Amino acid sequence: MEYNVKTEGEFKYIEAGEGKTIIVLHGLMGTLDDFAGVVKHFSKNGYKVLVPELPIYTLPIIKTNVKNLAKFVKNFMEYKNVPQATLLGNSLGGHVSLYITKAFPELVNSLVLTGSSGLYEKAMGDTYPKRGDYDYIKTKTEAVFYDPKTASKKMVDDLFKVVNDRNCAIRILALAKSAIRHNMAKDLPDMKIPTCLVWGKQDDVTPPDVADEFNRLMPNSELFWIDKCGHAPMMEHPDLFNEIVNAWFDKNNIK
Repeated sequence: MEYNVKTEGEFKYIEAGEGKTIIVLHGLMGTLDDFAGVVKHFSKNGYKVLVPELPIYTLPIIKTNVKNLAKFVKNFMEYKNVPQATLLGNSLGGHVSLYITKAFPELVNSLVLTGSSGLYEKAMGDTYPKRGDYDYIKTKTEAVFYDPKTASKKMVDDLFKVVNDRNCAIRILALAKSAIRHNMAKDLPDMKIPTCLVWGKQDDVTPPDVADEFNRLMPNSELFWIDKCGHAPMMEHPDLFNEIVNAWFDKNNIK
């Protein structure tokens, strides 16, 4: 990514642009690089974009859950003196965004969810993480996308390194179980803030019926589909993703 990553105290993050704040939250296997297109586009179009690195691999095991990731983001917002923001989350990042909206509603004025967990997500397999099996990790990483070429060698190498670190692997499993425990179905009807749902039609992790269910349960949501797209629309189709979200921001006067 072309932006400098800042490290201040417990926080490691990217900051770009000026204007209304968008806080971007990555997924369980995600990195700050996943949102390069989002940062570039919105930081040049009247928004301040903050992308904190979630402490997925550094929290104590007993605190490695959705609830404590939400508290971390709350603390980050306080540290950056952001009283309220749009939360944009992919996969687990979407789930954390939803939990923040439930627990700290005063912090969130709108949501953008893409391939979000919180209702249902397909794990990477009962045997995951399969340590030591590079081809397995490569296949599973490619399966996240409609076009397997989106999964770069660096992405596969980084994930292979993570799952072969026992402490990291344990935390991945802890968070996967936490995501299942923290099902948001009963909470969604109470979330009345504007919500933009952007989903890949070929998402195999949080399939299309999950997007339909989010849209049905959330009273102020709008659902947009991207064809030939898997679990990470902002990576596979960054320009179209940004176009959809930008138009939705304009329509809802989120500036």
